[in-house]
Amino acid sequence: MTSPHLVHQTPGIVSQPTTYRQMQKGIAELVNVIRPTLGPCPRLVGMQRVGDKRGPELLDNGAVIARRIIELADRDENTGAMLLRGMLWRLHEQVGDGTATAAVLFESIFNQGVKMIVAGSSPMRLRYHLEQGMQLILDKLSSMVMPLESAALLACAARTVCYDPEMAQMLAEIFNVIGPEGALNIQSGRGRSLEREFVEGSYWSGGIHSQEMIRDRARMITRMQNSAILISDLEITDPDQLLPVVMAAGKRGLSALLIIARELSPSALALLLANRDSLKMQVIAVKTPGLNTVDQAAAMEDLAVLTGGRPFLNAAGDTLSQIQPHELGQARRVWADSNNTGIIGGKGDPYRVRAHLAALRQKACLADDPEVQKRLQERVGRLLGGAAILRVGGVTEPEIHSRVDMAQRAALALRGAIAEGVVPGGGVAFLACQSNLQHMLTQSSEVEERAAYHILVNAMEAPIRTLIANAGFDAGQVMAELHHARSGCAFDVIAGKVVDPTEAQILDVASVQKEALCSAVRTAALALTIEVVVHRRKLPIATRPD
Repeated sequence: MTSPHLVHQTPGIVSQPTTYRQMQKGIAELVNVIRPTLGPCPRLVGMQRVGDKRGPELLDNGAVIARRIIELADRDENTGAMLLRGMLWRLHEQVGDGTATAAVLFESIFNQGVKMIVAGSSPMRLRYHLEQGMQLILDKLSSMVMPLESAALLACAARTVCYDPEMAQMLAEIFNVIGPEGALNIQSGRGRSLEREFVEGSYWSGGIHSQEMIRDRARMITRMQNSAILISDLEITDPDQLLPVVMAAGKRGLSALLIIARELSPSALALLLANRDSLKMQVIAVKTPGLNTVDQAAAMEDLAVLTGGRPFLNAAGDTLSQIQPHELGQARRVWADSNNTGIIGGKGDPYRVRAHLAALRQKACLADDPEVQKRLQERVGRLLGGAAILRVGGVTEPEIHSRVDMAQRAALALRGAIAEGVVPGGGVAFLACQSNLQHMLTQSSEVEERAAYHILVNAMEAPIRTLIANAGFDAGQVMAELHHARSGCAFDVIAGKVVDPTEAQILDVASVQKEALCSAVRTAALALTIEVVVHRRKLPIATRPD
């Protein structure tokens, strides 16, 4: 006898044509939620908070919207939606933007591909030619790339992500100073406005062990000149452990000592505070940077290279009893406050620093995990020494959180824009790729090859049509205007007229557009080869006692 809880379940094995039909429904449901967020005139998506009695969460970030949708009710439809959801979140982590563009491209390619396969095309051959056509589009986009040569163009690129002129201008000024690899810390602000602060040197999270060590009580910071540095993750429990360190620093003739340690016992801390006037050097103790052992090991490695010292590791059984003067790092200046520690003018070997930076950059390029790549890039930024803090304010807490997320997305996209440049915006860059695709279409003889180029030609219009419709204009009418205008023109949805995108400074980040295209084409092409979906059996829900 069948369990009453399983009577209406989707069968465990789903074959064609049901596979495509149900996947299309799930993809459409997710894309229809994300589609309104594309363009400078986005419409918001209200999402009910899970387990929260507050009002709906108002979102215009395609990746976050997709992330909030955990599962669709129908398991077959859910397969298509979750495939798209995973692709969008990976894209968001890699480049910070382009998710709405990728979503509409994906849907267009998949839906057209299904029609071609149902009509008799081979899914594997179609996939192959779609990916070949993708490379043709990438080459065309690369030919349109323009470098960012001024803060004004940086601000334009930032506006394509955040649509906030004040934020875009401030981010442009920050990256104009710190460069594409500089460290940028985006925090929630206390007021309603945006505030920026440039930080000299390299700094790590891990503040001072005791407020009593802070000399500048007005600014709540301590600064030292010509300092020796103990780099460790040790727990210093006995005051006697500190004496060899102080003596080693004294032998180097330095006037200050920075002690980096995971823990400092009350008795050890009391020793430093009680003798700070009698000691011949200024001494402060700060926490080992990092929230876990992996982050701490990375921070200590970077500090050792930057300052020329060696890390004393708890895992290696290191002690301070036999410490030698040359094992201490050195810096021209150091500073510490309640949350951070900074190094200015580290005395490490410049050749070793350059080699370490090159190794970190190579690891970042080879990293498959976006989170690992991000941490490696942050390490490079710290070692280079250019750093800034952006504090983002707002009227309400939800607004502040939304603006912080927006600033983080814009900052990630800007790094890509500085490195790889920009292309004409407003969907024009993709539209310009149609001529190359049409040329290949006329030269193609294989059925699947012609089908692939035909699919991509149509898909190139999906972003610009969506953008125009979201702004309240008739997409068909505007596309007709663009067709009769000179080549390369765009439609300015703010001004409501056809313009030259370069002169109107309507720009898109090249790396974002390329990644959105690659993600959409590859994932849609892969989805077209799905023949059978196998579901795990859902167990009946146990009856709860009254």
